[in-house]
Amino acid sequence: MALLVGLRLLTGLFTGKRHTFTLTFQRQVALLFWPLLCLSMGLPFLASFLFADAISTFELVLLLVFSALVLGFAAPALLLHLQYYAHNQATAVVFEPKQNVLEVYQGGQRIPFGRSDLVRVEHVRCTSRRLFWSNYEYLQLHLSGGQVLTLTSLLLKLGPLAEFLRNTSLHTSQQLFCIIRTHSPAS
Repeated sequence: MALLVGLRLLTGLFTGKRHTFTLTFQRQVALLFWPLLCLSMGLPFLASFLFADAISTFELVLLLVFSALVLGFAAPALLLHLQYYAHNQATAVVFEPKQNVLEVYQGGQRIPFGRSDLVRVEHVRCTSRRLFWSNYEYLQLHLSGGQVLTLTSLLLKLGPLAEFLRNTSLHTSQQLFCIIRTHSPAS
């Protein structure tokens, strides 16, 4: 892991700023670092209780509390990550704010739209900034044809994109868990 991070930092020094965003290993590791660390520290401890001959009531209560803490911190982030991955695995975004370019590709096909086609833009963020799942957020572009494009934090940091779209009908909301809401074409 340290070798991969070191190589990525070294190669990052010699590459220019990216303008095309897809799901990358680096971005996924950055979002999953703390949940995976929590699981890697907690699960071996929990597994040790499976090999114990007999455990007391106190140890059983301690095991249940510790299990709830480990899973309570890691599971929501893992579930959000899976949902976001399912939504954006075939999505690519070309974003160059200085050139006034925002293009979305799904399945290799460009979805044609301009700023005038944006009926509403929803930016959904997490209410807390200190939980493992706090960095998971999404942006939905509601187009005039009824199509909704969902861009998640797995692709790119959404703050600059929301700032780029500030002059559209941008609505920001906060949720405890940023589960992607799907919209029917009529909404």
